[in-house]
Amino acid sequence: MSAKPTGLFINVLSMLSATVKNLRAKKLDVRFGLPILVTATLASPLGAYSGRFIPHRVVLAVFVAFLLYSGTMMLFFRPKGRERKGNHIVEGSLIGGIAGFLGGLLGVGGGGIISPALILLGYEPKKVASTTALIVFFSSLSGFLTYWKLGALDWELLLWVSVPAILGGWLGTHLMHFKMSSGQVKKVIGAIMYVIALKTLLVALGF
Repeated sequence: MSAKPTGLFINVLSMLSATVKNLRAKKLDVRFGLPILVTATLASPLGAYSGRFIPHRVVLAVFVAFLLYSGTMMLFFRPKGRERKGNHIVEGSLIGGIAGFLGGLLGVGGGGIISPALILLGYEPKKVASTTALIVFFSSLSGFLTYWKLGALDWELLLWVSVPAILGGWLGTHLMHFKMSSGQVKKVIGAIMYVIALKTLLVALGF
């Protein structure tokens, strides 16, 4: 049970570090992701509570299928750019709600849903990555606090993972903005989707 809140806690710290760096570098458009942020944050606790009633392996199987599909699209599909700026409120709210619910349910934060969904809709990969970091921070924090209320925390483990999480978020953001092109960011996200899918599949199989 402590694995889920630990995963969310890692997301909170790493995405906080990434978001602070994005803000300092003026690479974050808060208004762009606001509809996603609101619905993801509200849906995350619902997902955390629902874990008591929904068959976990069924949810994991669906999530793995989505990740494999998204990862494949990130690596091999080239979406057309958006003709209009901004983020449609209905579109963003739907993505945020689904991502927040599954993120809270699985303890993954929801970034694996938000990033590929927005990129496939034609949004610029670096802008998506920066926005996703902000959204995942709030949705993960919401889910983590729910697990805290349920009493499912291992404080010693959380202490050990805190420093690597912060450093990882900062380093990843630095590399994305200053060392990588948008195409490379898209491919890295695709590869990460495969890694998360493999990890989730192993959990589903009981490894």
